[in-house]
Amino acid sequence: MSVALSGAGQRRRGGISEATVARLPVYLRVLTGFAESGVATVSSETLAAAAGVGPAKLRKDLSHLGSYGTRGVGYDVEFLVYQISRALGLTQHYSVVIVGVGNLGHALAGYGGFGTRGFRVAALVDADRARVGEQIAGITVRHVDELEAIIAEHEVSIGVIATPAGAAQDVCDRLVACGVTSVLNFAPVVLSVPDQVDVRKVDLSIELQILAFHEQRKALDPGKERSA
Repeated sequence: MSVALSGAGQRRRGGISEATVARLPVYLRVLTGFAESGVATVSSETLAAAAGVGPAKLRKDLSHLGSYGTRGVGYDVEFLVYQISRALGLTQHYSVVIVGVGNLGHALAGYGGFGTRGFRVAALVDADRARVGEQIAGITVRHVDELEAIIAEHEVSIGVIATPAGAAQDVCDRLVACGVTSVLNFAPVVLSVPDQVDVRKVDLSIELQILAFHEQRKALDPGKERSA
């Protein structure tokens, strides 16, 4: 999926570039799979291939965490899982509010991957009063008028916006006014936020358009696209 970062997160933090930060969750996912399969150590070449990057780039990324592996042995999988989890802040727990419980918001509420990474969906809110009181994944939908109270009640750290485009900026402004400085935006609009606020924009339509471009190129010149 297409994910764009705006706000202060565009800059380097702690000497680690945003490009490296974006790859760390990929390494973590791969390493978790190795750990679940009983793999104790992994070479940089094997890990890089599974993550879809070059070995040199992987080694440079991991060096920012102080992890260099052992020559002839590789990386200790469990320790590297811990190092990356700590670097990403996943050894802590975060409360999340999802604003907008249409098809997308409903699906996000039921996604089991949040809990396994330390993210607790604390509340679901929607502007449609007909949906208030509905149970989704064991959580009762509340009205968006309660957003400020919900943020304070659950000490929300991250806001997820899954509203129509026209409502997204107002929701974002309210989240920021309550002290929320991390926003995941699924609405098809670019949000305006202060410098201290990080916004991750997820746009599936952009990814589909990119795939359409490549499909068109393959149709026009199959040989050239394969060799690119």
